[in-house]
Formats: sequence, C-alpha cells, structure tokens
Amino acid sequence: MTSLDDGGTPITLNMSAADPAFAALLLSSHLRLVGEPLCPARWDTDRTAAQWLYDRAPFGLLAHDTSADPLFVYANSTAQERFGYSWDEFVGMPSRLSARPDGQPDRDAFVRAVRADHCATGYRGIRVGKDGRPFWIEDVTMWDLMDTRGRIHGQAAVFRSWSPAAG
Repeated sequence: MTSLDDGGTPITLNMSAADPAFAALLLSSHLRLVGEPLCPARWDTDRTAAQWLYDRAPFGLLAHDTSADPLFVYANSTAQERFGYSWDEFVGMPSRLSARPDGQPDRDAFVRAVRADHCATGYRGIRVGKDGRPFWIEDVTMWDLMDTRGRIHGQAAVFRSWSPAAG
C-alpha cells in the first residue's frame, strides 16, 4: 500500500524496518492523537528515530495497513522477539492472527474504539506467539497512523509490558 506523507512524497507501508518517513508518521501521529511523545528523546533526524524505534525501543511496536483484513506492515525488534516472528514473517501477516480466536472479540472492540476516536489506551489482551504459546500484552496504546491532512494510513500499537498467560 502506498500513501503520501505530509509533503506529498509517497510512503510505502511495506517498507524497510528503519524507514525514516514511516518513523516520522508513527511519531507525529502518536504525538497528535495520543497527546504525548512516543519516545522521550528528541532525534536529530527521522533516520535516527527510525533506527532507535526498530532496534532499541524498550517496547513492542506494531503497525498494520487499512485493508479489509489488515496486514502487518511493521514490527520492531522487541515485538519480533516477543511474538517469535522475523520481519519477513511478520510483514504481510493478517494482524488478526496475532490473537487467539477466543481473544478476537476483545481485540476487535479495541480496534473499533481506535477507528471511532483515533486512539485508545489501557488495553490488555492475550496474544499468541509463533510457537503457539499465549502471552499477555499490557499497557497497550493504539492509534491511527494519521497524517496532518487527516488521511489514515493504518493503525499502530505499542505495548509496554508483557507476561506469560495460561495455555
């Protein structure tokens, strides 16, 4: 999927892990819609921010596109480690597959809340890793990837903690 950034430059939402234009969209939309910065630090360049978000962020960060059955377009290293998928396995996977079937109603309600209000916080839900083991994602914030013109390019979610769940 290709969208345009605030200056009219194409943003491809199936990009490299450290795409500076995508990092700028993640950070600016989070600040605008959630009302606080995603990261505590100020970055000299979008490239530096993109690299930090992907390689060193102490939280899981995921994003999916706007298709009818949304597909992951981004998963940082923390999310990849927690779920057990590589970048190539994550990107293109339907985001609904990250939750167990019995967890879909809660997940879907959270996604709908984001669609209605452009962001939602305080979510806790069970997810399932590649190995089939369930785990909780906690302290989740999800927001629309909305540019300054109001176009929505997808949704992103940050989870700041996680813990094992009973199988």
